[in-house]
Amino acid sequence: MSATLELTHDLIARASVTPADEGCQDLMASRLSHIGFRVERLRYGNVDNLWARRGDGGPLLCFAGHTDVVPTGPLEEWRSDPFKPAIREGLLYGRGAADMKSGLAAMLTATESFVAERAAHRGAIAFLITSDEEGPSVDGTRRVIETLRERGERIDWCIVGEPSSETSIGDTIKIGRRGSLSGRLTVHGVQGHIAYPQFADNPIHSFAPALAELSSRLWDQGNEHFQPTTFQVSNLNAGTGAPNVIPGELKARFNLRYSSVQTLEQLKATVEEVLTRHKVKYTLEWYLSGEPFYTPPGPLSSAVCAAVRTVTGREPSLSTGGGTSDGRFIAPMGAQVVELGVVNASIHKVNECVRIEDIDTLHAIYLQALRNLLT
Repeated sequence: MSATLELTHDLIARASVTPADEGCQDLMASRLSHIGFRVERLRYGNVDNLWARRGDGGPLLCFAGHTDVVPTGPLEEWRSDPFKPAIREGLLYGRGAADMKSGLAAMLTATESFVAERAAHRGAIAFLITSDEEGPSVDGTRRVIETLRERGERIDWCIVGEPSSETSIGDTIKIGRRGSLSGRLTVHGVQGHIAYPQFADNPIHSFAPALAELSSRLWDQGNEHFQPTTFQVSNLNAGTGAPNVIPGELKARFNLRYSSVQTLEQLKATVEEVLTRHKVKYTLEWYLSGEPFYTPPGPLSSAVCAAVRTVTGREPSLSTGGGTSDGRFIAPMGAQVVELGVVNASIHKVNECVRIEDIDTLHAIYLQALRNLLT
C-alpha cells in the first residue's frame, strides 16, 4: 500500500460529516509540522480550519481543500460501511474517497516528497484546509482568507484538490467557476374557498406566468470562458393540503448560475422586473454564494498542465463548468486558482469510490507541479 493510499484510508476512516473534522486536520498538521511547516489552527464557530506555511518568501503556492464530507445517505444502499474504507476490484470505497480525501492525501504526500528532494526550494508552500466546504461555507475558507488579508498575507498560486476529472485522471482542470446567486421568494395571495375564487387571490396563478418567463429566458450567450447563465427552481411549495382551499402564500427557492457577462445588479433587476410586470405581490431575499472567477493562462495553469502531460501523457481540458468551490473565496485576493483532482463520477453518491491507481497518479501530478513551480 502506497503512502498516499494509506493516508487516504486513514482520512476516510474518520467520520467527518460537515462541519465535523474528527481529527483529520490533526493528522495532517502533525505530518506537516514534521517537514518544517508552521501550523496554525483557526477555529470559527464549530468549524475547524488549518493554515500551515513553509517558507517566508514568495511566490506562495497554496494547496486548498476540505476534510468535511456530505452525509452518507441510506446506509442499506452501501455495499460496505462508508467510514470503513474497503478495496474491491481496484477501487477504494468510502465517503470522501473522491471528494476529497484522496486529494488531501495526494497533496500532503507530494509535498513530503518534494521537501525531501529539495528542502531549500524557492518561494513558500501553504495548506489551507477547512471543515466547512460542504456546509454553509461561512466559517471556513471565507473566514481564513479574511484573516490572511488582515495580516497582509497573500496567496500567489492555489491548487484546489476538488475532484475535477471527468473520465480519466487529469483530463479536466477547472480554471474558474460560474457565480451562484440564490433567491428565497414569497408570493403573497389571499386564502379562500376554491369555489369562490372571486374572494381570493391565488399566488400560484399569479406566479405561473412569471415563472414561465424566467425559466425559458435566454439570459445570455456566455463567453469563450463561461457557459450561458442558467435559472433553476429548486423548491416550490404552496397549499394547505386540502383540495378545496386556495392557498394564501407560495414559497419558492431558485438559483442563478451566472457567467462573467452578468453582474449581480443586472440579475436582481431582471428577476424583479419580471415579477413586477406580471403583477406578482412578493417578498424576495437574495443570497450570494460566490461571484464568478477566472484564471487566465499564466504560470500556474501552464505548470499544472505540464505536470499532467508529464505524468499521464494527456492534454487536459480547461473548464469553468460545474458547481462552486472554495476557489471563489481565494481568487478575489488576487491569486491564480486551478482545481485538479480525481474523477468526480461518484461524488456525493452512495458507494463513493476512487480508482486506487488514480490516487498515486494524483500524487505524481502534484509533485511534478511543485517541481515546475518552485525549482
